[in-house]
Amino acid sequence: PYWSGSVIAEQGLAHPFSGTASEAVDALEAMLKLAIGQQMVADVPLGAFLSGGIDSSTVVALMQTQSSRPVKTFTIGLHEQGYNEAEHALAVARHLGTDHTELYVTPEQAMDVIPRLPDLYSEPFADASQIPTFLVSQLARRHVTVSLSGDAGDELFAGYGRYVRNSRHWERIGRLPPVLRKLAAGGIRALSPETWNAVLGPLRPVLPGSLRAAPGEKLHQGARKLAAGRIDDLYLQWSSRWEPENLVIGGREPPTCLRGRPLPLPGLDGIQRLMALDTLTYLPDDILVKVDRAAMGVSLESRVPFLDHRVVEFAWRIPQSMKLRDGTAKWILRQVLYRHVPRELIERPKQGFSVPIGDWLRGPLRDWAESLLDESRLRREGFFDPAPIRRTWAAHLSGRRNAQYPLWGVLMFQAWLAGQG
Repeated sequence: PYWSGSVIAEQGLAHPFSGTASEAVDALEAMLKLAIGQQMVADVPLGAFLSGGIDSSTVVALMQTQSSRPVKTFTIGLHEQGYNEAEHALAVARHLGTDHTELYVTPEQAMDVIPRLPDLYSEPFADASQIPTFLVSQLARRHVTVSLSGDAGDELFAGYGRYVRNSRHWERIGRLPPVLRKLAAGGIRALSPETWNAVLGPLRPVLPGSLRAAPGEKLHQGARKLAAGRIDDLYLQWSSRWEPENLVIGGREPPTCLRGRPLPLPGLDGIQRLMALDTLTYLPDDILVKVDRAAMGVSLESRVPFLDHRVVEFAWRIPQSMKLRDGTAKWILRQVLYRHVPRELIERPKQGFSVPIGDWLRGPLRDWAESLLDESRLRREGFFDPAPIRRTWAAHLSGRRNAQYPLWGVLMFQAWLAGQG
């Protein structure tokens, strides 16, 4: 390739930005403004997705500084508690003076998208935020033909909380001898999750909060972390909802940069290595696929200014202390944004772009899911071992465990497969 993300990461860390924090903020704002300005060039109506979070708000703020008219912005909301960012987006839009359009979606409208997903994605794509992504794309397309997004801000500026959590976890377990860790992991795995649940059942009231629900599954998750040989293994566990060989009949995970063919990435420490792995895998294989196919499914072009190669190259030169500072993620990007939007409109816990799939699977989607997860059907099709799927489905329905993500992966495969006949 003529341009390599891994090489850029290595070069950036080898030649870090040497100016002050204030100079770095100035340089980042100028570079983002240039990239955004160039991506605003269009001979068709243009707008932007706006969630009210740091990334999309920064993009919209810098768009508005370069526009002679109010930028068209779009957001969707759900009335269900914990899944609505529309009110935050509206506050940012009002402050910036954008031409804002919002749509509050009913659960029925969101669920109506599900039958379309296999055709939209042409593969078993299982990121449930594909549903609101499609809906906001559909909303935007009624008004514009091109829309800018804030994708890649988390990967470039250390925005995900899992970076710190996994790095700290690796620091702790990395101090233990590998042999001791493997012995402990093997001891835990000697009993099945169901057996652990039965053994620990009477002790649940006194167990730590994280172990009270489905302690067996949590212990097995911990065992996999204990057995990790490097931080990449923790990343693989985060990004995997199932162990393929335990789910897919005759399944073996092929060699990738996460298993069997590790990337060298010299000079990258724990958090930086996780960011690089995200940039090389999760971002192009999940986030960008999700947005591109959802948008193109309604003939909307999506542009991603954070992925201008000059922005990416400069982001990797920014010292880590300017990305994570005093427990604040994306510190330098926040400083750019606070020049345009008051911090009180932005400072809140990260929500993400999601829908309550877990609740829907126990309610209005239950019959649909039950049909796709039927044991005889799974056996007849011959791809999956029904036993772990049925156990997980039963645990989810009972409320003992929120298994929405592993179940959604199987359901998207099953829905896609049903459309292939």
